[in-house]
Amino acid sequence: MNHLSFWYKNSRPHALPQSVMPAFTALCLASRHADFSLWLGLLAIIGVALAHSSMNLFDDYFDYRVKKSDFRERMTHRGFRARMSKCPYLVSEKTTLNRLLAVCIIVGVCAMFIGSIILYFRGLTVLWIALIAAIAGIEYSGPPLRLSYRGLGEAVIGLMFGPLSMLGVYYSACGSLDWNTLFLSIPIGLLVANIIYVHSIMDCDPDREVGKMTFAVLLKTQKAMLAALAVLLIVSFGLIVAGVVSGNFSAWYLLTLLTLPMAVYLFYLMLQFVKNPQRTFEPHWWQGPFGNFERLKQAGIGWFMIRWLTARNLLSFFCLIIILIVLSEKIFQ
Repeated sequence: MNHLSFWYKNSRPHALPQSVMPAFTALCLASRHADFSLWLGLLAIIGVALAHSSMNLFDDYFDYRVKKSDFRERMTHRGFRARMSKCPYLVSEKTTLNRLLAVCIIVGVCAMFIGSIILYFRGLTVLWIALIAAIAGIEYSGPPLRLSYRGLGEAVIGLMFGPLSMLGVYYSACGSLDWNTLFLSIPIGLLVANIIYVHSIMDCDPDREVGKMTFAVLLKTQKAMLAALAVLLIVSFGLIVAGVVSGNFSAWYLLTLLTLPMAVYLFYLMLQFVKNPQRTFEPHWWQGPFGNFERLKQAGIGWFMIRWLTARNLLSFFCLIIILIVLSEKIFQ
């Protein structure tokens, strides 16, 4: 149990909402279908969570091989503002790189086993979706493509946990695909990508130092980074409005705009990160769960986590509103 707890904590469970919430949204959308299977849908969500955990561990493995992660601490001593908590379990030698690789493979195989059960009941469509997601997940930071080192990391994550994950869970649950689900998966995928993009803006200096070409590093200037962030958020909400105006979705979906103030506040936090980086902020209740934020501040990463968790919670609330709308429509139809 101690071993399981160790690897669970280091697989970044605080990031699981960025994959699980879109997956649950797809499950609720599929529940309206005549051939809906709850157990296959839930099995698919477990598979998504395992694949996400495996991908996070693989990311640590490949990043550490490129350049040992204590470079962030060295950068901090040189005057850079760098987050110093990247795979500390490797830096502190609590485990070995080979053992990490073994765990990555084991967790990935568990996800594949769940996928094989769904494949048996639902057919080859699930296999193709899973294969594309698996290749994208490995190549996110793994050779030969190293997509996150070429400015494509945000797009890969948005695609994986938006359209691919949601269509995969939807198909697993009801055995068919749906255009409305695909449409909804796009703004949700953009909000997933937004989490990674906010991360890459704050990690721009250390990423540039290690030669990791994130989208933020690719944009070069802070003005361009903030402009791209604004576009990402505007398009996410704009697509929902377009879906309602076109008649594809009921007016109830405009309730997702209740999360718009959080998006505006996130942009404000990032603006302050650029213009007044030493200014500190405390989380408000309406920003959602932050865990033990005092502990994060004591660890010296409060400045980073208040922005990252706000981006994560924005996605979670956005998905939760859609889930409640779908369930309400199903009950009262």
